[in-house]
Amino acid sequence: MATRTDPTLNAEVDSRIKGILEWLAMTHCRTQGADDADPLLRQLMLLRDSPAPGPQRIKLLDLLYGHCEQIVRSELPRLKDIALPITRRQRLRVRTLLDLLEAIAQDYFNTLAELFDPQGSSSPMLAHLSLRRAMDAIAWQIRLYHLIAAPTGPGLWQQLHAAFRTARRLDVYTQTSGASAKSIQDIYTATLLATIAQPASFSSTEQQFIADYIAECLPPLTITDEPPGDSDALFWIDPDKDFPAHALVRRAPAAEKGVLYFSCSEIAATARQHRDALISGGTADQPGVPAFAATHAGLGVLNRLANLWGKPAKRKFPRRRQSYRALLCVGIAHLWQLAKTPEQPPVSSEWMVTNESPDGYSLMHMSGETEELRVGDIVALQALGDCAEAGHAWHVCIIRWAISENPEHIELGLQLLAARAIAAEIAHPYELDGGSVNALILPETPPLRPHQALVLPTGLLRENTRRIVVLVERDNLEIRQVQATHLDEQTSLIEVFRVLPDDSP
Repeated sequence: MATRTDPTLNAEVDSRIKGILEWLAMTHCRTQGADDADPLLRQLMLLRDSPAPGPQRIKLLDLLYGHCEQIVRSELPRLKDIALPITRRQRLRVRTLLDLLEAIAQDYFNTLAELFDPQGSSSPMLAHLSLRRAMDAIAWQIRLYHLIAAPTGPGLWQQLHAAFRTARRLDVYTQTSGASAKSIQDIYTATLLATIAQPASFSSTEQQFIADYIAECLPPLTITDEPPGDSDALFWIDPDKDFPAHALVRRAPAAEKGVLYFSCSEIAATARQHRDALISGGTADQPGVPAFAATHAGLGVLNRLANLWGKPAKRKFPRRRQSYRALLCVGIAHLWQLAKTPEQPPVSSEWMVTNESPDGYSLMHMSGETEELRVGDIVALQALGDCAEAGHAWHVCIIRWAISENPEHIELGLQLLAARAIAAEIAHPYELDGGSVNALILPETPPLRPHQALVLPTGLLRENTRRIVVLVERDNLEIRQVQATHLDEQTSLIEVFRVLPDDSP
């Protein structure tokens, strides 16, 4: 029996479609930002509730997706160099954008229903486009969570794994289409690589560089059903779990079917080659890497990426749960003043130490300002109460990661460098007109650190720099001449050089 067309229903469909098209036309010529995310989400809900035919619905969804893409790309630069935890206003803007991307991804997944309908007419090409855009929306969500240092939303990784598994089953995961050269596998592997690089340990500027570097400079990464050889750089994925990937050296997969594998040996070697070429005097244009790679901070990021991808480390020491309060002094300028005049109260905030090991701490913020906190900065930690040490010692650390679940909460991971620091000033004989620079000397701590180290702002020295004049003011003025023999730590804010006495004339 033929179905009779309802004129009222057709009029309603036409009205909603017309309204969506008018809204898109009205916003087309202006710069889109997160302020457009909520109106766009409302248009998406109107389309979802509309009984529009399948092909027409997908065309409208594609138009809304294009608008969403412009919003995301205009909003990402605003999340550079933000203080943690982010403000309520920033979190609200990001939350609205995340809701929009979640809805976009779900609507594209809904278009795949025809694949399982015996009467459906969906082709693998249409399925490829829907899967690709759904995965783009999920990948953007994961990246936004990384930028605001928040835990990834529940279920996102399972959705991404499921989409990739469907693309493999349909054999469309390596196809490209339209103006973009990205395949579904490219989207999937880029998101995996950015996540196993531990984004919580990088600043937002560094994360942007990592995203560009993965997209533009690395060879393709292949996902396989069997381990591609015995390698320290081998990772595995359980598509049924809400987790990105595990390094095989840290954890072995259960004897279950469906586990996927990938090796980062080649991309880790590429990152090392790019770093070596830049250190040897090459420019960013020669190896074809983003300009940031040639900066001191960029070289440090490339070194860390090569290690995180090529030689993921096992945990050296077990963690011990703790619950004691401590003060935190942030930044090389404040630490220098603290080391020079320890009797004066430093600018500090109060934290709770939640666990510790011989090489670091995890902290939870209790009170005080956090605007100056940056991943990669140097800090000093002083235990309070029953855990206070003799002489109220300040331990020198690097902020290795930061996580913030809400505007009132932030957690830090600290890597211990030394039990104390000495205030110093440095000058280079060939650059005396530039004046001296405040720095910190870290004493030897055998067997972990058999030599002294010099901490100073990034970009002032290079490895094997000689005839560095160090002035230390204690009971009287000490003048030393040292050489920087090795770069032990490098972040976007500070560098730690191993130093030895320099007796050259």
